[in-house]
This record gives sequence, structure tokens and C-alpha cells, in this order.
Amino acid sequence: MTDADLGEVIVEFVRNGPYVKCSAVHAASGVEVSAIGPAAEPRAVERVAVAKLKRALSRR
Repeated sequence: MTDADLGEVIVEFVRNGPYVKCSAVHAASGVEVSAIGPAAEPRAVERVAVAKLKRALSRR
């Protein structure tokens, strides 16, 4: 995944029953965040993870 503000972001999904964990890693800096949500809405969980990544990078 490439975000105009972030550059390259690696996204991984792991499903555990009714939940999915989405991890997002900023390729250039190695900063990693994750978000957990319903497995029925993986793209919504991905949006949350990317938003958390943007927030984590802005605090550096």
C-alpha cells in the first residue's frame, strides 16, 4: 500500500474468529501499529490502523 502522505506502508491482516487484527508498518522508519475490529469489516480496521500510523509518525 502507498499513501501519498506516508510513502510505502506494509499492511497485514490476521483473523481470529470474529475479529481481525490489522498491523501497519511504515517501511522507511519501521514504526508499527495495529488495530483490532470485526472480521466483517477489514477495510475499516485498515483505515483505523493507517490513521494510527499517521498519528504515531507525527509524534516522532
